[in-house]
Amino acid sequence: MLSIEEIKLLIEKLKKLKETDFQQLIDTNLQILEDLAEAIDANNERVISQRDKTPEWFLRDLEYKQNHNHVNPHLYRTIQKKIFQFAKTNLYNSLEIGPGNGQFSKEFRAWRKNFFLDINLSLEQKVRRRFNPGHQKHIVWYNTRAHECSNIPQASCNFVFSWDTFVFFTQNHIQHYLHEIKRVLIPGGYAFVNYADCHYDFDLTQAKRGYWNYNTKTEMERIIKEEGYEVVEMNQFCPGANYAIFRKPGKQNPIVYKINEITLD
Repeated sequence: MLSIEEIKLLIEKLKKLKETDFQQLIDTNLQILEDLAEAIDANNERVISQRDKTPEWFLRDLEYKQNHNHVNPHLYRTIQKKIFQFAKTNLYNSLEIGPGNGQFSKEFRAWRKNFFLDINLSLEQKVRRRFNPGHQKHIVWYNTRAHECSNIPQASCNFVFSWDTFVFFTQNHIQHYLHEIKRVLIPGGYAFVNYADCHYDFDLTQAKRGYWNYNTKTEMERIIKEEGYEVVEMNQFCPGANYAIFRKPGKQNPIVYKINEITLD
């Protein structure tokens, strides 16, 4: 039986073929699939609306990853190098969304202030322990409900980062977050986030089993552009490690990111 994720992926593939000689066949089957996907979503509205994970779920997931040594050291260093490409000024602040246990949080010490946003208040001390006492004054922690960023000052950050968080969000949730982030970024500021791309088998499997939420590079690019950002880079470090770097239009940011191919050894 096809899953809803596979149906949506097939719809996307058929849309790309609409200009071929199979136009009539594709249109007919595309309409059937779209109606089927809509019916499944409608019949499962209660379930679909709960696909954004709860604070308790995230805590259990973090505990599991910590107990099972989930960190890939090669991937960590690759992401770290990418972050350092944005760490060339202390005029502005950074924002990390969903820091969890603070795996990457200490990599933002080059910025003037480090804003951290999470739905679990209990994680603040875990993140703070990553920094020495002298740096504590540069850390500002905020709790959020869903995608709310209103406590973070307007146009205060030139860099927003999130890893292993947006993969759990619905496309609608992601779009709301990107809309909120626009207010926080200075003109020319960058965002670097990882997301699920169900064009790949690894990501599709995670979505089918209900761990990640369904998303694709095509849809992620559409959301980014719809929110008024410039897509700078969309790539993959390894299976399950897809990322997007995008920029708020403007020239206030002294940092100009240049695409540098960084891959795992």
